[in-house]
Amino acid sequence: MLRRVLAVLIPLALLIALAVVLWPYLRSAARMVALLREPEPKARSLPDPLPGTRFLDTWGGARSEGRRHEGVDIFAPLGTPIRSTTKGVVTRVTTDRLGGNVVYVLGPGGFNHYYAHLARYGDVRGGQWIEAGTVIGYVGNTGNARSTPPHLHYGVYTPTWTAINPYPLLRREWEAARR
Repeated sequence: MLRRVLAVLIPLALLIALAVVLWPYLRSAARMVALLREPEPKARSLPDPLPGTRFLDTWGGARSEGRRHEGVDIFAPLGTPIRSTTKGVVTRVTTDRLGGNVVYVLGPGGFNHYYAHLARYGDVRGGQWIEAGTVIGYVGNTGNARSTPPHLHYGVYTPTWTAINPYPLLRREWEAARR
């Protein structure tokens, strides 16, 4: 009788222990699936990452090495907090040659949001879930922007990493105020 009880209880205890260990991963995976199933950003659906600033559409402008500008540059004083335009998961907090200090956020619909030339990072790390408005960094001129005034380079990429113009996606409150 004791053997039968143990034959049931031991596997049951192992299954419960396994479920306890795996639960955070399962919950995170479900959250990721939900994020990816949300609608992609539409025109004027994203808040300005530097609220109160005015900026122009700099998409497609000529850049060094025969490149075209794949984003918008938003100029602001050095150290101005940069806010995430979307909820999602921080996928990378790193440094690269062109962008300098950069943060990548995977947002709804699998769209990737790229914040570059940061003077320093906010209190974010890879794998962290954030909400729209979270400070992800501070305006700077790192990377290939060392000789320019401080600014944020903001880029948006589809799930297949095709760059799209972020300018039409951003709400520009100053334009509404002019009407």
